[in-house]
Amino acid sequence: MRFSLALLPILLLTACSSPNVTDELGLTQVTFPNGTLINAETMRSDIELLKGLMYRETLPQNRGMLFIHPEENIFHYWMYQTKIPLDIIWMDHDHQIVEMSLDTPPCTAKSPGDCTNYGGHFKSKYVLEVNAGIARKNGLKPGDTLNF
Repeated sequence: MRFSLALLPILLLTACSSPNVTDELGLTQVTFPNGTLINAETMRSDIELLKGLMYRETLPQNRGMLFIHPEENIFHYWMYQTKIPLDIIWMDHDHQIVEMSLDTPPCTAKSPGDCTNYGGHFKSKYVLEVNAGIARKNGLKPGDTLNF
């Protein structure tokens, strides 16, 4: 997914944490160009960036996850242990969409090394994950700017 597989043991230990973790996290309101609002859990730490939406069974339609990387760089994402199809949206430092992976399927492989990497063709600082179909439904495209 993101970062080194060396963090995987720590990630697996955190997977046993509270099932209501979404209620404890801060949210960032992301506004699409058409006015649609997404309440996104905000991920900043290495563990948060690595875990993402792993192990989640559902994601409400008006919710998402916003990954804030410390600096703009090339970031590949994967779907290891992610059970929900997603739209993955990469943005630069100005919140402008530089790349999208639409209808990204969950990875059913047993080993993280067998999962497909997505994105990483352009430098980004922010990545937004929402339910598959949300980007197309809202007409998002590279070059659009999301407000948050």
